Amino acid sequence: MLRIQRDLELDKKEVSAQIILNRYLGKEQSDRHTLMEVFREHNDKCRVLMGINFAPGTVERYDTSLLLVKEFMRTTYKKEDCFLDEVSRQFVEDYELHLKTVRKCSHNTTTRYLANFKKIVRIALSKGWMKKDPFAQIRFHLDPVEREFLEKQELKTMLNKEITITRLAQIRDIFCFCCLTGLAFTDVQQLKAKHLVADIHGKIWIRKARQKTKNMCNIPLLDEAQKILDRYRDHPYCQTHGVLLPVCSNQKMNSYLKEIADICGIRKNLSTHCARLWL
Repeated sequence: MLRIQRDLELDKKEVSAQIILNRYLGKEQSDRHTLMEVFREHNDKCRVLMGINFAPGTVERYDTSLLLVKEFMRTTYKKEDCFLDEVSRQFVEDYELHLKTVRKCSHNTTTRYLANFKKIVRIALSKGWMKKDPFAQIRFHLDPVEREFLEKQELKTMLNKEITITRLAQIRDIFCFCCLTGLAFTDVQQLKAKHLVADIHGKIWIRKARQKTKNMCNIPLLDEAQKILDRYRDHPYCQTHGVLLPVCSNQKMNSYLKEIADICGIRKNLSTHCARLWL
């Protein structure tokens, strides 16, 4: 109780028996905001602006970041939320350790999740809800990574491989479609009938602005890519959402691609990023 009183006095806040009791019992003043509150508000805004300011993959990444921070607090501090003034430099360091040891994240993946978390902290600081920046003097850097890519024969093997598990066959088709068109995962996720246009010779092209750069692209639709689109023309998901392919989340895609690589005998760590890098 005396420590709480001293803390209030040091912060130059009002001191009373009720205020001390409330802090002791965890019943804080209404002007104190929680980490999950700010995180959820940010993610909700991202969802509203999805397709305008944010790509679906970005929204998904922030949702995953929220779940990871919540998991970290539950594992380390035995609670699922905390007040913003409890987010310290030690909190950040403990979270980084959690990502690398418990979640087995690589350095680059850990750095990206920390960057997402830092954005939430910056929002709280800008609104005056935090006094100290726990990320002060922390600098992020990414290690250079050599990207995996498919060779032409490996892509052919994947296209021709008979896969009896529906979900894996579907992921294989979408991955191969990305390879055949050069489109990023997000662009394929948003692909609609209006993006298919015919030239004066009747040849079908994909004409679509890339989500990331907003640059308009014109891509000839190869026969193999057309076959994949035909396969999903009547798929319930495509019918409901008005898209050409039933694309799941990036996280699920990458998880299933590892299974598909094993089935096809491809000894490479495949991900959606590899789809645009094949020879």
